[in-house]
Amino acid sequence: MTDKQPEQLLHLVFGGELDRVDEVTFKDLDNLDVVGMYPDYSQAYDAWKGAAQKSVDNAHMRYFIVHLHRLLDPSTQEKPETA
Repeated sequence: MTDKQPEQLLHLVFGGELDRVDEVTFKDLDNLDVVGMYPDYSQAYDAWKGAAQKSVDNAHMRYFIVHLHRLLDPSTQEKPETA
């Protein structure tokens, strides 16, 4: 019997201070906060939420979740339902 590992759907959580709140242009790329890599969306979301809550007083600070698995294997993207 083989133990099947859960599928890894890699996610990157990172953030930084934006030049303007209405655009996604970082003020200083050398100071991006790379929170980490996570094997699924749930863990990435928890990390994103924690990082975002720590910076709530800075309106220009934004954190993002990047679905790396979609870049590495486009077949993992959600398919729209057909009627």
